Amino acid sequence: MGITQASSFQPKFGRSIKRVSRSLVASVLVVALAGCSTSMTRVETWEGEPEEASQASTLKAPGAIKVTQVNGRNMSSFLMDDLALDYALLPGENEVVFTHKTIWAKSGVVENGESKVHVYLSEPQVVRFNANQDEVYRFSFPEPESRAEAEQMAETFMATVVNEEGQAVATSQVWAPEPASDRTPIPASRAVDSADENALERLKAVWATATEDEKKAFLRWAFE
Repeated sequence: MGITQASSFQPKFGRSIKRVSRSLVASVLVVALAGCSTSMTRVETWEGEPEEASQASTLKAPGAIKVTQVNGRNMSSFLMDDLALDYALLPGENEVVFTHKTIWAKSGVVENGESKVHVYLSEPQVVRFNANQDEVYRFSFPEPESRAEAEQMAETFMATVVNEEGQAVATSQVWAPEPASDRTPIPASRAVDSADENALERLKAVWATATEDEKKAFLRWAFE
């Protein structure tokens, strides 16, 4: 009888450990992402503490827009790259480099291991404008209504930066970066506190190499 109880207890104990492990992984993931959300609600695009920081304007970027550089300074990549983020800009002339991405589901049968979506990514764009203190700006661009439009838009994409009144302040153009030898490398901005950075960087590295199916399977495993 003791043996029977032990054997019936072990699977239950194993399932409990599995549930606890998943809960811990899910909690770590949620905390890491929440840390990004709270600390990066408004991403600072400068280094140090300039005097004009309290007068900074805001550039709102939707999930389809990924800002890669501001004034030559690299912006951090996130575990999930479709986050809508606000970027704090110092008053004065600003240069913002970004890309636009749309995702469309594939129709019909998808082969095993093949991506289930079409991804259309624009060429890097750059927009330059004079930011006024405490002003709020946003990207304005047409939304494709079909996959064919999305594919065409990726080749000819342009966006306009507008102010709170909807007035255009600048229009983007294809970005032609300077030769690497002519630029001074600028460290990427920090996305999380140092206590969370190592764990998040490892998650990001694994996430970047995973397929769409593997990402979905991981999220199902972590949160079920």
